[in-house]
Amino acid sequence: MKTIKFLSLAALTGLFFVSCSSDDNDPEPVVEEETITTMTVSLVPQGGGDTITLQTRDLDGDGPNAPVITVSGNLAGNTAYDGTIVLLNETETPAEDVTEEVAELDEEHQFFFQTTGSIGSVTYGDTDGNGNPVGIVFTLNTDTAGAASITITLRHEPKKPNNGTLSDAGGETDIAETFDLTIG
Repeated sequence: MKTIKFLSLAALTGLFFVSCSSDDNDPEPVVEEETITTMTVSLVPQGGGDTITLQTRDLDGDGPNAPVITVSGNLAGNTAYDGTIVLLNETETPAEDVTEEVAELDEEHQFFFQTTGSIGSVTYGDTDGNGNPVGIVFTLNTDTAGAASITITLRHEPKKPNNGTLSDAGGETDIAETFDLTIG
């Protein structure tokens, strides 16, 4: 009886060592998707004036509460704005600055800007290590007075290079929000 128990134990131990062997000494690191609760976009007029802040804040994530979306004021017509985006995970204390991670992993991220109405153009102000756009920094140019909107989408692992559209880029959306604007 002792021999059977010993042989059973030896067989199980052998299976354990066989199943735990590793053929890959350098496994790929697992990059988890970012938790982003808050996106703050600052628009600073190049000719001077008040900074306009666009913000979406969703502290319960996919919970029952809708995100709180704010726009601090109207944009001036025919004006160029220097834009920057800050992303936070406010489920942690202190809040984690996710923008730093996006900048470090810039080849795996890209912001996309879809506009309507009185916004003339949005141009990227930063690139990743391969020269592809990222979008943490950008320039927004307004047209004449009127209504406008801008949808800002951060894609994780988009195809790069791409033609600047979400459909061509693929990847997964980390955060997306539409801001309704007035150009004065």
